[in-house]
Amino acid sequence: MIKTDILIIGAGPTGLFAVFEAGLLKLKCHIIDALPQPGGQLAELYPKKPIYDIPGFPEVLAGDLVDNLMEQIKSFQPGFTLGEKAETIEKLDDGSFIVTTDAGTQHHAPIIAIAGGLGSFEPRKPKIDNLFNFENKGVEYMIKDPEKFRDQSVVIAGGGDSALDWSIFLADVASEVTLVHRRNEFRGALESVDRVKELKDMGKIKLITPAEVVNLKGEEHLNKVIIRKNNNPQEDFELATDYFIPLFGLSPKLGPIANWGLEIEKNAIKVDNTLDYQTNIPGIYAIGDVNTYPGKLKLILCGFHEATLMCQSAFQKIHPEKRYVMKYTTVGGVTGFDGTKKEAPKAVVKSID
Repeated sequence: MIKTDILIIGAGPTGLFAVFEAGLLKLKCHIIDALPQPGGQLAELYPKKPIYDIPGFPEVLAGDLVDNLMEQIKSFQPGFTLGEKAETIEKLDDGSFIVTTDAGTQHHAPIIAIAGGLGSFEPRKPKIDNLFNFENKGVEYMIKDPEKFRDQSVVIAGGGDSALDWSIFLADVASEVTLVHRRNEFRGALESVDRVKELKDMGKIKLITPAEVVNLKGEEHLNKVIIRKNNNPQEDFELATDYFIPLFGLSPKLGPIANWGLEIEKNAIKVDNTLDYQTNIPGIYAIGDVNTYPGKLKLILCGFHEATLMCQSAFQKIHPEKRYVMKYTTVGGVTGFDGTKKEAPKAVVKSID
C-alpha cells in the first residue's frame, strides 16, 4: 500500500506543478499515470513542438517544459506509479480513499487530485482492413522520437495541424516524406499549408490529394501502401514506404474515472471554481483540462492556477487545526523534503545620514 498526502492522477504539467505547490505546504504527493513517462500530452503527443503562452518563456519546447517541471519538483521527492491506469476507488470510514490501478497497485490518501488532462487517448484509426496487422510493424499513430524515422521513407495521412507540422519537420529527417489527404483543402494553419506547398515545390515532400491509403502490404514489416486517388478504385497505385503514420487526431476518454460517481458534463468533471476546484465528492478535486466550470479555458497556465488553489484547500482538509500563513518564495525560499534549501535573499538595510 502506497501512502501519501495527495494522490495525483495524471502526470501532465498541471499534475506536476501541483507537486511543487503541495511541497511548499509540506504535503507529500504520489502520481499515477497510464503513460510510461511523466509529461502527459506534452511528452506523448508533441514533445518537439514549441509552446508560446507559458509565462516567462517566450518559447519553450513541450518536452523541455516537462523537464523543467520535473527539475522544479525534484527536491519534493514525489512518488510515481507509471504505466498503470487508476481503475477503482474506495472511500473509507475516515473519509480517505484507496485507489487501485489496473495492475493491482493500491494507493491510500486523504486527498485525490484528478489532473488527467483530457483523459486517456485513443488514436482515430483509418478504416483499413489489415491495419491491425502492421501496428508497431510500420504503422505508428504518434511520433514520440523523430529520430526513429531518420533516413526512412514515410507516408503521413491527414489534413490537420499534426499531419502538416510533422510532414514539415520530417522533411529534414526522413529520406522521403509523402503527405496524403482526402481533400485538396487542409484544416491546419495557413502558414503550415503554405510551407508544405513550398517543400513540395522544392521536391522535399510529395503531396497526393485528393487521395487516401486503402490497403497495406508487407510480411514481417510494412513495405508498401495502396493509395486510391479521387475515390476511384481504377486509380489505385502502390507506393513503397517504411512507415505509415495516420494522423487523424485522438479521441479523449475519461476511462474508469467516469464510473467513480463524479458529476460529468461533456466528458469533463464538474467542479466548484468559486473556491477550490473540488468535485461533488468531498476530498476529490479535478484540475487542468479534465475539469469543467463556467468560463473554463483549457490552458496550461489555468491548470497551474487551479493546482495552487487546490493545494491550499487540501492543506486545510488534512490539517484543520492549523492556520497556514502564505509566504512568498521570494521571502521564505524553498526547502525540499531531501533537505535542500533555496534561501531567499536577506534584506539589506542601509542607514541614511
